[in-house]
Amino acid sequence: MDDKHYLLCLIREGEHQQQDFKYRVADACKLARSVSAFANTDGGRLLIGVRDDGHISGVRSEEEIYMMHQAAYKYCKPEASIKFDTYHTDGRTIVVATVSPSAKRPVYAQDEEGRMRAYIRIADENIMASPVHLALWRESQKPQGAMLVYDDDIRQLLHVMQGCQTLNQIVRLSRLPRHKVVSLIARLIRFGTVRWEYSAQQFLFSLI
Repeated sequence: MDDKHYLLCLIREGEHQQQDFKYRVADACKLARSVSAFANTDGGRLLIGVRDDGHISGVRSEEEIYMMHQAAYKYCKPEASIKFDTYHTDGRTIVVATVSPSAKRPVYAQDEEGRMRAYIRIADENIMASPVHLALWRESQKPQGAMLVYDDDIRQLLHVMQGCQTLNQIVRLSRLPRHKVVSLIARLIRFGTVRWEYSAQQFLFSLI
């Protein structure tokens, strides 16, 4: 399969959980968000030089390619694993940046003000990770075989969890410190007692 047919096959898939289109790279910080989101979720690829509607516009300069490397290796901490492949079609150059899922989550992306933020990929969107996700990644680094102890705090938390609720709602109803609720929910997700979903631009938590 030549470059053109390969790219058209990818473009026909559209933007989804593991694919994003970037018309051009004008800001390494913005590109770093996509790298962070893919690395913290299931991995994926960025088609750089492709408009949102799938039109192939091409990468215009070596400076854009330089910014891609900056996004991966300077603006992401820890560094994301990313591979760059260049394709040519109809006189245009397209760069496909393939990001592997990270074994050292979270991968943070630096924003325009120098703050480090972690993102996840949901459908075709890059979403800032919630405090619960950050705690869940910390939980995942703990040794396997640990047991979940149902102490008074966990029982109180389970008592107030009815239906799908936001983190703020759970904190208010449980009357437990926010940092403790975050930690407990992450632990309950790890042990398969609580699940999370993203709906109407917010994270919701519920009992399984």
